[in-house]
Amino acid sequence: MSKDAAVSLALKGDLLTGVELGASQVRQFLQLAADVKAHPDRYRASLSGKSLVLIFEKPSLRTRVTFEVAVAQMGGYSTFLDHTTIRLGEREPVRDIARNLERWVQGIVARVFSQKSLEDLARNSNVPVINALSNKYHPCQALADFFTLQERFGSLQGLKFAYVGDGNDMCHSLLLAAAQVGADIRVATPKGYEPDASIVAYAERIAHETQGKIKIMRSPMEAVTDAQAVYTDVWASMGQESEAAERNAAFGGYQINDALFALAAGDAVFLHCLPAHRGLEVTDSVMDSPRSVVYDQAENRLHVQKAILHTLLA
Repeated sequence: MSKDAAVSLALKGDLLTGVELGASQVRQFLQLAADVKAHPDRYRASLSGKSLVLIFEKPSLRTRVTFEVAVAQMGGYSTFLDHTTIRLGEREPVRDIARNLERWVQGIVARVFSQKSLEDLARNSNVPVINALSNKYHPCQALADFFTLQERFGSLQGLKFAYVGDGNDMCHSLLLAAAQVGADIRVATPKGYEPDASIVAYAERIAHETQGKIKIMRSPMEAVTDAQAVYTDVWASMGQESEAAERNAAFGGYQINDALFALAAGDAVFLHCLPAHRGLEVTDSVMDSPRSVVYDQAENRLHVQKAILHTLLA
């Protein structure tokens, strides 16, 4: 696939929420990711002579490694800024950081606590800003997830997708991505842990155009029954450690175990964005089963992020 076939993103090329991609663009983007994965040599000079900065306020394994490896394999350079002890905006204003960075690098990848930090970076710089996770969205992961499902099932239109757990940033991005590809997504959360109502409404508007379906419910059993993809995430995200005991109690009936997974379709797969808290949101027997694709998801972060970088920076 040539550069001309790459997706044309809106605005100046930021990827802050994932909705910068329209439904047709998502399909085109997933085709690009497949080409990147199948033919990596075609993209080994995509970032030749270009530099990116990776700003991380949270610890990371998959996101940091895959972005650093992606940049290197595409001929570019990356610089890592560790903000796990001093958060963005504490030492100097985010707008000043952005205005400095745009003079040195061609792109900013940021993993932050607050979506506002990403928006401030984007508003004050003239280089692409990529959301590597925030408190509201995780678009890179959601794109890798649906790329993984496309590899497994082919068509994503009408795919029965169940998300069981916290209505967090991962849930938000999965709702939006599912709507964009026309999937049938059912989200089961305990009372008080539902996804943001405004994001659900936005996803519903997208789904109306793509013939997708969205349903928010309480029952994990109802969500998982006949699902082709069963997804969960940690019950207490980074920054919510003080709520862990309360959340563990609230989510006790939402564990993905053999009994719950047995309600899914015969060809169903299990997904998790990782890291997983084994014995809490998922059991070892499901996590390590032949139908678990969690490590395929992790691998595909590399290929999808290469496609993102090629699209925004090549």
